[in-house]
Amino acid sequence: MMDNGKYLFVRVLEACNADCFMCGFALSRDRYRLPPDEFSTLLSQAKGLGVGYVRFTGGEPLMHKEILSLIRVGSEMPTQVSLITNGFSLPLMARDLAQAGLNQVIVSIDAAYAAQHDEYRNTPGLFAKAFSGIEEALRHSISVRVNTVVGPHNYQDMPMLGRALKEAGVSHWELSALKLSSEITYPDREDVLRAGEEVFSGSGLVPMGKRWYGDTEEEQDRYFDQGIPPRPSGPVCRVTDDVMYLDAKAGYLFPCSLLPHRSTPALYGAQVRSADGTYTLDSPKFEERRQFFRQNGASICTGCSSSAAGYSDDRALSQENLPAWSY
Repeated sequence: MMDNGKYLFVRVLEACNADCFMCGFALSRDRYRLPPDEFSTLLSQAKGLGVGYVRFTGGEPLMHKEILSLIRVGSEMPTQVSLITNGFSLPLMARDLAQAGLNQVIVSIDAAYAAQHDEYRNTPGLFAKAFSGIEEALRHSISVRVNTVVGPHNYQDMPMLGRALKEAGVSHWELSALKLSSEITYPDREDVLRAGEEVFSGSGLVPMGKRWYGDTEEEQDRYFDQGIPPRPSGPVCRVTDDVMYLDAKAGYLFPCSLLPHRSTPALYGAQVRSADGTYTLDSPKFEERRQFFRQNGASICTGCSSSAAGYSDDRALSQENLPAWSY
């Protein structure tokens, strides 16, 4: 990839104000917050490694009292800046986020109806706030993407959600498979395929990347029989060329944005913060991890996202920068 086309994800906190059933940070009251001066130091180094996009994640980044300062650091570096949010605080903060330099906001929405979404997220009123936040973000010229976790509980609603997102002016949609420690089964494979094809060929917003259940018969068999979502088509995973994910609290850096969510993340990342607080983002240990998953991820990973799998395949076809926010 050309210079300044890489992505740096930064988990700026673990605290969250939602109680989502699929998330390990649900209602977390963890006190860690990434300081803006520390972020400035590490981002300067990341820029030298080709990073042009920064994405703040959590937890819920809008609970970080210095989130506007973090955005300003990224914007003034300069980089393109985005964050992932459940949308609860977005209606009130959209104008300030735009003024701080936020380029994109990613809002988590899992249903086409308020009652279902609020139930999945265990947070009354969240659906209304999320859509109000989308409206406010667009009003202030912030690009909007929606991330959706799809599984047996909500797949039938996806065609309607796609239409609602298109009508709302959302520009990107990630539709990725639910991942739990327990087995996930669908009662009717053919009904899933029917709903999925309506999503990907219908009148609504078309999701990024691969279908959450796989594009090919082999991918679909692996998903429905083993619960493994689609991977890059191979032979290598090119996400690892362009993406770094920093768990700022732990000081671990990962060569993709999915590995930090595994049950033992330290096995998949590298410690890049020394005892004196300095960072070495291009450490030999990180490069070892990156090369391992570059060579093996397409055959061994069991927790990829549909957008990551699709991004890797798109990168295999292009040596130039992909369009902004392709990941």
